[in-house]
Amino acid sequence: MRGAGDQRRRGRAAQAAAAAVEAREAAATAFYDMDQAQKFIDGRVTVFEDLDAGAAEPARREFTGLAEAADAAAHAYISVLDAHDLDSPDRSPAEYDAARRAFAATTERMQKITHELNGFAERLAPRMARLEAALDQLPPRLTAARDAVAAAEAAVTAAREAGMDASDPEAELAGAKEILARLSSRGLGGFGLDGAMRKADEAREIAERAREAAAELPQMAQKVRNSLASVRTRVDVVANRVEAVREAMRVLLRTYSQACWQDLKGAPEAIEAGADRARERLNEASAHVARTEWKQAQRALTAARTELNAADRRAGQVTGRVEELKAVAADPQAPVEGVRFAVRDAQRLAMAQPGGAAPHHARVLDSLVERLENAPQRLTGPNPDYWGYLQELESIKTAAGDVVTRIRAERAGG
Repeated sequence: MRGAGDQRRRGRAAQAAAAAVEAREAAATAFYDMDQAQKFIDGRVTVFEDLDAGAAEPARREFTGLAEAADAAAHAYISVLDAHDLDSPDRSPAEYDAARRAFAATTERMQKITHELNGFAERLAPRMARLEAALDQLPPRLTAARDAVAAAEAAVTAAREAGMDASDPEAELAGAKEILARLSSRGLGGFGLDGAMRKADEAREIAERAREAAAELPQMAQKVRNSLASVRTRVDVVANRVEAVREAMRVLLRTYSQACWQDLKGAPEAIEAGADRARERLNEASAHVARTEWKQAQRALTAARTELNAADRRAGQVTGRVEELKAVAADPQAPVEGVRFAVRDAQRLAMAQPGGAAPHHARVLDSLVERLENAPQRLTGPNPDYWGYLQELESIKTAAGDVVTRIRAERAGG
């Protein structure tokens, strides 16, 4: 009898041990499934953050809560493992039962969390699919940017080998390289998907500008050399106008009232000074050419041209003033006809409006007619103010044109 009882106890113990081991294996499987799900989703959320950090914030918050629950469940599972050593031969059936129940409880907890993790992954999947489809557009843009950088590097190298100062395009190229380096770093450089595509396009555009600038350097060199010769010639031309301007000023001072030449006083000296400054800029340009600093040379040439343009305008004002004053002195009525036509044209347009001329236009036009009639009074006395007369006529003509513009604007506006 005692032998049969011992056999039954050993049988119950073996069954309890087998059930406990089975529960432990189920718990291990649940732990593995939960751990894999957690790692997979963590990776997906990280990719989401790389592609669109703003949109990924709620997903990261939700996943953080699930991950904390998974970590707690994993800790509980490890604790159960440590508490129940099923490999010990001294376990009673009651201890095996307790182990089975503990493993079953932690298994259920981990399976529940795994189910929640998988549900989260399913909700995340459509958004990830859309982003990853859009991500396919990025590699071609990065390739185009890298190709543009390579072409720019070749152009800069060629310019340097030809003795050109390629520091400016090289500096631009460095900016494109910096953008590409950041895009190649983890998480698209923090730009997000849309930002990364924009930055890739920006890098390409910068590199293309650098390439064009480097390629233009040899042409710029020849252009600068040609410009140096032409600007030197022009300096001499402008300087040679000074004597004609002095003579024209003498005519103005002898023949016409002070009002006709006061604004031109000092013109010969100003033209000489402008020519001298242009020569200084030319000397600077020549020094830059000697150092192959073509862009700086071009800027110096532009400054020289600016000085010469101003001197040319000043000379033209003086000689042109003499011609204008001679013409109006010979026939004071000649310039009036064009002004009178402009006023009459404005009057006709005003009267053609529905209901006739608007009062505010009529008042302006009446005052212009009165000014036109009074303008010849400026020519009385021994030294007529011919220049003031011409300026008054020009002012009347401009005012008539302004009336026409306003009428047409009012008509267009309904």
